[in-house]
Amino acid sequence: MHDLEEALGQFVLYHDVLTELEPQRALYLAVPFKTFADLFEEPLGQLLLKNNRAQLIVFDPREEVIVKWIP
Repeated sequence: MHDLEEALGQFVLYHDVLTELEPQRALYLAVPFKTFADLFEEPLGQLLLKNNRAQLIVFDPREEVIVKWIP
């Protein structure tokens, strides 16, 4: 949970700065599939997704492929 809090805090900071400097760019939070399955498929993670707190790229680090984009 601590890692999620830290990652979302950084995401919000970077998002706000990027919006000022380069508003045409989109910012995504990249998370390994296991993290996505552990956190974002639980009720708290679902709430974050429902409220559009972050755009996600879910990837498989072993296969080095993107599994899912969540805008």
